[in-house]
Amino acid sequence: MATVARSFGPEREAEPAKEARVVGSELVDTYTVYIIQVTDGNHEWTVKHRYSDFHDLHEKLVAQKKIDKNLLPPKKIIGKNSRSLVEKREKDLEVYLQTLLATFPGVAPRVLAHFLHFQFYEINGITAALAEELFEKGEQLLGAGEVFVIRPLQLYAVTQQLQQGKPTCASGDAKTDLGHILDFTCRLKYLKVSGTEGPFGTSNIQEQLLPFDLSIFKSLHQVEISHCDAKHIQGLVASKPTLATMSIRFAATSMKEVLIPEASEFDEWEPEGTALEGPVTAVIPTWQALTTLDLSHNSISEIDESVKLIPKIEFLDLSHNGVLVVDNLQHLYNLVHLDLSYNKLSSLKGVHTKLGNIKTLNLAGNLLESLSGLHKLYSLVNLDLSNNKIEQMAEVGSIGSLPCLEHVLLLNNPLSIIPDYRTKVLAQFGERASEVCLDNTVTTEKELDTVEVLKAIQKAKEVKSKLSNPEKKVGEDCRLSPAPCIRPSSSPPTVAPTSASLPQPILSNQGILGDE
Repeated sequence: MATVARSFGPEREAEPAKEARVVGSELVDTYTVYIIQVTDGNHEWTVKHRYSDFHDLHEKLVAQKKIDKNLLPPKKIIGKNSRSLVEKREKDLEVYLQTLLATFPGVAPRVLAHFLHFQFYEINGITAALAEELFEKGEQLLGAGEVFVIRPLQLYAVTQQLQQGKPTCASGDAKTDLGHILDFTCRLKYLKVSGTEGPFGTSNIQEQLLPFDLSIFKSLHQVEISHCDAKHIQGLVASKPTLATMSIRFAATSMKEVLIPEASEFDEWEPEGTALEGPVTAVIPTWQALTTLDLSHNSISEIDESVKLIPKIEFLDLSHNGVLVVDNLQHLYNLVHLDLSYNKLSSLKGVHTKLGNIKTLNLAGNLLESLSGLHKLYSLVNLDLSNNKIEQMAEVGSIGSLPCLEHVLLLNNPLSIIPDYRTKVLAQFGERASEVCLDNTVTTEKELDTVEVLKAIQKAKEVKSKLSNPEKKVGEDCRLSPAPCIRPSSSPPTVAPTSASLPQPILSNQGILGDE
């Protein structure tokens, strides 16, 4: 069943009464398990317990809360699994649970809350469990600098709790005070929010559709969010002054949803620090600390003008989207690593005017037939063109004169199956053939010898052409070659990245972001 999230805003409706119904039973080995369906507003989930679990719960409630000891239907030894007894017990146990929920309409006692799995699915139970966890381990987690993993449902519960305006410790247990969560989130630097596809656990709750507010995080340096609808994420802009690394996957349909979540409020806008021309509705602060942005595996179709808001970005991953054109990247003067693999690019026309300082460029898995737009990317060191539609060897000539290019991938293009493919590609690099690593394979001496032969044959053809056409002007001799790439002798060689993911500064047992 699909869920409908509760209202997200100051005008939140009063909480509906919780219900617990015993909807069936099943025989497991030699005992019967009763199936309980718990309802909390639009959220439902299933819990299974045998009678002995009910008995243990009842004894604790009698001792702690002084409830009527005769409220629970009695044990029966003979015929305990008979159909008639089981059906009667289902009804009696449902009455028992409903009576307990009516007796404790606010915050349920801890033993009852855990019995009904409130710590997994119910707002008060979720926040109480999270607060207790952070009371016990929060300082240790902050001190270790680890990535803290939290579910969208947990953030949703905290957001709802804060909007209710209730005491931060309704249960009376100091360990479950909401203040433990707020103190922790205010100081946390590394956060991962990971949702689920489809219903969560045994519930009908669609985590990826739940709204939540991240403004409680005041000091984030790194955040990773996946399987959450970007339209429902509020408060991320509060981290603009400190956030250096951001990854939003399986969440967005446009870059604006991430970089300008408030964009829908403005007809016109300009990034802060821009010379304004004409009427402007709003000036939006830039992400002044952001150097790494991963927007891979989304449904982004264009690189829109919101990239102006990330002027210091160095690593940008837009792989596995639906981008059609390389555009607007001329605003990113610090961009050196760009991943546009597995998009829908069919042309690179004028790309050199957008990517002047790029060093690593991943264009694998696109629809490219021509490489003509790459011929002036003089800083380029690593280039992945695998899994495209490049057929003509002459296209490689567009990158053959790039002075810094060291690593090239052309696997799974039509030209990669022609005879002597490797030597013909290497020959396009002329005197630099020995410096180029093609398809992750170092060039051999035998290949270099073959390249020399190919170069000699080509030169002979050119001489013959000149002799047969004496009036033909030869442009190669007077053409200015690009400036050579000069590196300090102490600098290590740049190594092509082994994966499409962006470098991430932190690794822990809870997070997936790691050192490059």
